Amino acid sequence: MSMAGVSANRLELLQIAEAVAREKSIDRKIVIEAMEDAIQKAAKSRYGAENDIRCEIDPKTGEARLSRVLAVVEVVENDSTEINLEDAQRRNGDAQIGDLIAEPLPPLDFGRVAAQNAKQVIVQKVREAERERHFNEYKDRIGEIVNGTVKRVEYGNVIVDLGRAEGIIRRDEMIPRENVRYGDRIRAYIYDVRREPRGPQIFLSRARPEFMSKLFAQEVPEIYDGVVEIKSVARDPGSRAKIAVISKDSSIDPVGACVGMRGSRVQAVVNELQGEKVDIIQWNPDAASFIVNALAPAEVTKVVLDEDSNRIEVVVPESQLSLAIGRRGQNVRLASNLTGWDIDILTEQEESERRQKEFAERSNMLMEALDVDEVIAQLLVTEGFSSIEEVAYVDLEEIANIEGFDEHTANEIQTRAREFLEKQEADRDARRRELGVDDEIAKVSGVTTAMMVAMGENGIKTLEDLADCATDDLIGWTERKKDKDSEPVRHKGVLDSFDVGRKEAEDMIMSARVLAGWISAEDLEPQVADEPAEGEEFAEGEADADAEDAAEAVADGSGDTAGTEG
Repeated sequence: MSMAGVSANRLELLQIAEAVAREKSIDRKIVIEAMEDAIQKAAKSRYGAENDIRCEIDPKTGEARLSRVLAVVEVVENDSTEINLEDAQRRNGDAQIGDLIAEPLPPLDFGRVAAQNAKQVIVQKVREAERERHFNEYKDRIGEIVNGTVKRVEYGNVIVDLGRAEGIIRRDEMIPRENVRYGDRIRAYIYDVRREPRGPQIFLSRARPEFMSKLFAQEVPEIYDGVVEIKSVARDPGSRAKIAVISKDSSIDPVGACVGMRGSRVQAVVNELQGEKVDIIQWNPDAASFIVNALAPAEVTKVVLDEDSNRIEVVVPESQLSLAIGRRGQNVRLASNLTGWDIDILTEQEESERRQKEFAERSNMLMEALDVDEVIAQLLVTEGFSSIEEVAYVDLEEIANIEGFDEHTANEIQTRAREFLEKQEADRDARRRELGVDDEIAKVSGVTTAMMVAMGENGIKTLEDLADCATDDLIGWTERKKDKDSEPVRHKGVLDSFDVGRKEAEDMIMSARVLAGWISAEDLEPQVADEPAEGEEFAEGEADADAEDAAEAVADGSGDTAGTEG
């Protein structure tokens, strides 16, 4: 194809660019730039790749102009891209150092290979522009539900045709035992959009809790309008789910709004989730009440909260135990995920036996430490004394007011308690020294002699050792298995036997780092961190045959506008 051929078909060139841009929903300017790049590549193969050759296509007339660009410099180092000031001023009297001189090039004959290369350049540019459009279109739709058609199933992963793009539902994001076939209509939740080497990739899910939330928002107008709010969702995909809701309008029942007339609204969600049973629970700001609601349909007789460890003990009648736990622990697991609390289920008999055991253990401890008889020890435990420290440092009148005690007895008991603690502290200090624990650790805020002994027994003997610890090293951590039916595994920490929370452990470590000189006290002041940039990635399909045909028509100058539009 010659330049004369291009000129003769200038109008046709613009029509083809317009057709490709409209078909691929991309900017016409991008298609024209792709044509310019294609002609530049062919011209460089003709005149030499070392030259800076540029092509400009007039977007109004379609006229293509080729030129060789030279930079004006004082000393020419490359004849192909540079020109000295004297020669430049012969061509343009106003030329200055740093200017660019454009030298028009003669018409160019395109051979078969050059035309094919031009076609590939245009197809690639159009494909990249289309991928960028797909990414920009779907990156802002994360968190939405989309409808699509099953295009193919590969090793359990479902490829979904979304119209202008493709999405993928990985096998672990599908509802278990759900069968889909080619051509099925399917709804899914967009949870991620990424740029990937092979194009933008749209990741979809039908198993995530957010999918259920969005389904309820579509079916329940009160949720869509914001009158009813979904506080949390827990799912065992394909089997059972729990959803906690609250109403901002006291006249509207949030549970009834989600259930609908004769269960019509919740049934629509259940049908979409392949029969997954849904428990709708009213959210309550009081943790104990919320957890009791979350364990429905089981009846709860008593709850005991431990806010420091975020655990709660729930006592149920013997007849309700299996119902509270659920099949393979499903009910209590979902309730735990819904509320964010670790839940221990006990029967009334187990709770009674445990209380009796604790009572006996505390009584024996007081008997041995204070050298008193069983009756006195049991009276102290009954009055709520659970440790020697409480007996030693409580107001003397509290002990003297116990039935059967007088001031002399109370004073003697408290004296024995203090003597016991002093001896215990001395023994611990001796043990700490025997283990080689550095005295400097005692300067760390919150660290006791008993803790120093525990640290020494676990190899923490210097400030540097403590400063090098992670929070989980001190308080332990819980490992949750990927298998939902497996019980979580508790790994003990160095201070696991002490009443130390995560915040206290972090403060100990940071204090040790300050004392060790690793950081300064100013470094501990809170700072506003920059939010991480949102991840970008994704993938997509190739340009279709029509786009390639259009590009080929541009490259060889024989394009048919009607054919391109078709």
